[in-house]
Amino acid sequence: MKNYYSLLLITLIFSCNSSKEKDVALNNQELVVDSNENLIIDLPVLDLDAANVLSQLPLHCMETEYPNKLNQVIGSSSDLKSPKALHPAFYGCFDWHSAVHGHWSLVSLLKQFPDLKDADVIKQKLLQNISKANIKTEVEYFHLKHNGSYERTYGWAWLLKLSEEIHTWDDPVARELERNLKPLADLVISKYLEFLPKLNYPIRVGEHTNTAFGLSFAYDYAKTTNHTELKSLIEQRARDFYLEDQGCPLEWEPSGFDFLSPCLEEAAIMKRVLPLDEFKIWFAEFLPQLKDKTFSLATGEVSDRTDGKLVHLDGVNFSRAWSLAKITDGLPEYAHLKQIAYKHINYSLPSIVGDSYEGGHWLGSFAIYALNSVNN
Repeated sequence: MKNYYSLLLITLIFSCNSSKEKDVALNNQELVVDSNENLIIDLPVLDLDAANVLSQLPLHCMETEYPNKLNQVIGSSSDLKSPKALHPAFYGCFDWHSAVHGHWSLVSLLKQFPDLKDADVIKQKLLQNISKANIKTEVEYFHLKHNGSYERTYGWAWLLKLSEEIHTWDDPVARELERNLKPLADLVISKYLEFLPKLNYPIRVGEHTNTAFGLSFAYDYAKTTNHTELKSLIEQRARDFYLEDQGCPLEWEPSGFDFLSPCLEEAAIMKRVLPLDEFKIWFAEFLPQLKDKTFSLATGEVSDRTDGKLVHLDGVNFSRAWSLAKITDGLPEYAHLKQIAYKHINYSLPSIVGDSYEGGHWLGSFAIYALNSVNN
């Protein structure tokens, strides 16, 4: 017999670069406690009200030039320029990759919610930033002597995710954005094609350079746009890197600054590239404990959201959720893992709006992608 308990509305307080505060309920959820005292958590849903709130994060920070982390190698004094001069398309939101996925967030929300508040303003800003001239400057930056590996592969992955999102957006604005962005997308593709054959070992960390994450978003792009060369290379490299892996030490995660799960990101790319029957065999050896219907996974706990590194753990909660959503798709025997995904989203979701800029400049994108993933 089940006992039912109501969970209070998850409320987001919006205050990013604004003195006006606004309460928005993301989801009125109900928790169900069964006889084993296991929480059953309803699916968190992204609706128009929540989309309007979340859109404000990238909308405000995409033109916020400072503070800024350039991550550049300086070859001479001529390289000492402002972020906007160096990166006229993606200069805001603290760093290049956050600016890129901030733009992705706005495209994603506009696709899902054409009646989004400030839709016309957002489209204008997208066209302003992702202009032909600005993208030409962005491409030129990658051709500088010391910057060929700039943002490898995290920023590359998000650039292709942005390109994929624009490609699948049925709107006249999207066609102009796609044409303008294409030279940079083509450059990133060429960099993947050059780099992946030279990578002898995968990078298994829980931060930007994680190879599995970099492969996953690039694979999604290649599959969506039918880029057969990139798709085939990623399939081969994922097999080379991960096919023999067994017993991933999930209990070691997360590390103190992780925003990605090395184990779950690896499983997510293998779910993409392996036939379903082959994946089931591989996954049963890779993370055998996840087959247990009583399996649990504690959320990453954030002790200080004003610390730009410690707040990464909100990111690990969202990225775990999107990885679990990918893993469980089409595998009913792993359906119990969806509850873990929902729990992870619900832990971090109330804190990303109205919190410090250290998390606000990037976590909205992670939340949106996680919500999209669990709702597909």
